[in-house]
Amino acid sequence: MQEFEMTAKTFKGLESVLADELLAIGANNIQVGRRAVSFTGDKRVLYKANLWLRTATRVLVPIASFHAKDADAVYEQAKAIDWSLFMTNKTSFLIDATVYSETFRHSHYVTYRVKDAIADFWNEKTGHRPSVQLTNPDLYLKVHIAAEQVTLSLDSSGESLHKRGYRVTETEAPLSEALAAGMLLLAGWRGQSDLYDPMCGSGTIGIEAALIALNIAPGIFRKSFAFEKWPDFDAELWSDIYNDDSEDKPFGHQIYLSDASYYAVQASQKNVHSASLDKYIAVKQIRLEEMQGEYKGLVVINPPYGQRLTPNAYRKQIVSKSEAEGRYDDAIIPLYRAMGTALKHHFTGSTAWIISSNEDALKAIGLKPTEKLHLMNGELDCLYNCYELFEGERKEYVTEHPREHGDDRNKRREQHGTHSDKRVQLSPARRANRQVSPRSSRPKQTAGFRRGRDSRR
Repeated sequence: MQEFEMTAKTFKGLESVLADELLAIGANNIQVGRRAVSFTGDKRVLYKANLWLRTATRVLVPIASFHAKDADAVYEQAKAIDWSLFMTNKTSFLIDATVYSETFRHSHYVTYRVKDAIADFWNEKTGHRPSVQLTNPDLYLKVHIAAEQVTLSLDSSGESLHKRGYRVTETEAPLSEALAAGMLLLAGWRGQSDLYDPMCGSGTIGIEAALIALNIAPGIFRKSFAFEKWPDFDAELWSDIYNDDSEDKPFGHQIYLSDASYYAVQASQKNVHSASLDKYIAVKQIRLEEMQGEYKGLVVINPPYGQRLTPNAYRKQIVSKSEAEGRYDDAIIPLYRAMGTALKHHFTGSTAWIISSNEDALKAIGLKPTEKLHLMNGELDCLYNCYELFEGERKEYVTEHPREHGDDRNKRREQHGTHSDKRVQLSPARRANRQVSPRSSRPKQTAGFRRGRDSRR
């Protein structure tokens, strides 16, 4: 099959993780960009990217790239495209535009001009123009403008890939599924131990952790993808990919979720059940500081950030951004302090990763992070900190465990990289050295995930 260019979009800080995911599904010419990773592959790679990528939000196929100084130039260039390659005059479509430009200040106007170009192309060719449809269109189009560079792409995903389909209810400000998966992969999670999330909210971290541990495709719950309506859709190929269970693997540990909120626990339980993961995930209502006993494994927490205002408050000019970020709930510092105490006393020997936009609250945890990563949760700049939970003095621990404070820590940074605007080609040597672990046959306990098209959720 012929290869073509594609781009997978993601969140800031997860670009290198996404690049590793693309490498694993057989993509070529992988280049890390800003909140995106470009690559090449054939139709099989396109289908697998939509089904398997955990940290991507959508997969785009560029069809035209050109320079334009105004919306009229965009119209002329868009009209010159042979749209019969991608649609008919009866195909409904939807256009979404993202604009980073001083020249083009209104994304809606750009969308309007591209829509006119497509309509006029078909009207001149057949005397009939296709219609725009806001919900469930036949074709999704993406316009991206950076300065005066315009890229038109087909959106093969449709609805954002972070919307897996298993979440039937949620708490306030739920964590994106793609971000949760990225946090787990950055933490080194592959299902090698028990996992704890003592502030579980809607249960997203636990569910994503189970999907990673069992190596179940995150797109398995979705009803459809946009590429299934494309003229060149290969139903037989897609069926083979969708129903392939050879990569599933067993998971011999347990995932423990808890929250102080009754409603959060109820939401988590419903979502876990929707994902058919009840066997692997236990949910309990308890405050973190009330937990007793000793727990060992990986701890991943997305605690409340304590902001009284919504992230968009400063956009509405209620207050400045700095003021909005500075208004926190007075109870948030004691909450983080209690979280640090509980981790220190009950999770000795574990590793904890905590994400928050509140740096003062993170300091109140009272533990020195061994690693700090920068991520975006929605519109909030966050720190994602790693804490090694050990007994005694930190100096003694570092002496006895140089692994996380020396060479291996640097290796992790080399593996995951750091974000850069510079586009970096993954080396052929890295691809040649990639090793794929042998997979066992599908475990009986995951039979509910059978990928028959009639059984899709």
